[in-house]
Amino acid sequence: MEKICRAYFSSPIGTIEIAGTEKEICSVNFVMKKTSPKSEYSPALKECLRQLDEYFRGKRKIFELQLRVAGTEFQRNVWQALLDVGYGETASYRDIAAAVGKPKAVRAVGNTNRTNPIGIIIPCHRIIGSSGKLVGYGGGLWRKAWLLRHEQEQAASEKKK
Repeated sequence: MEKICRAYFSSPIGTIEIAGTEKEICSVNFVMKKTSPKSEYSPALKECLRQLDEYFRGKRKIFELQLRVAGTEFQRNVWQALLDVGYGETASYRDIAAAVGKPKAVRAVGNTNRTNPIGIIIPCHRIIGSSGKLVGYGGGLWRKAWLLRHEQEQAASEKKK
C-alpha cells in the first residue's frame, strides 16, 4: 500500500490541504485547519505546492501534475470535461452534461462537481448555473467568485500586453 503524504498551502483564500503519493496528487481541498500534525513533502506534493503558488501569483494557467482520481466512469468523464474549460472561462452544468454525452444528467453533473476531490486543479469553480449565476462550491461561493475573478483579471491583463 502506497503511503499518502499531506502538505498544506496558505493561499490568499485559505489553507489548502494536498494529499498524494510519491508521484500522484489524490486530493486538494480547502480546510479550516491542518488535520495532520506535520507536512510530508513527496516529490508530487512539492510540485503541486510550486504550481499552486504559481497559480495564485498569476503565473500558471494549466496544471501539469499526475492525478489519481477515483470514481465511476461517469464521474471521471465529468472531471475530465472540467479540465477542458479554459482558464478564466466558465461553462454551465448543462454544458458539461452535453460534453460527456448525457445532456439530461445536469443534476448528476452538479453532484459530481460537488464531490471533486482535486479542487482548483480540476477546475470545478469554473462551472456556473445556466442562468450565469454562481451556484454550488464546496469551498464556499465567495471562494468560487474569488477564483473566477482572479483568473479573469489575469487573462484580461495578458490580453492587454
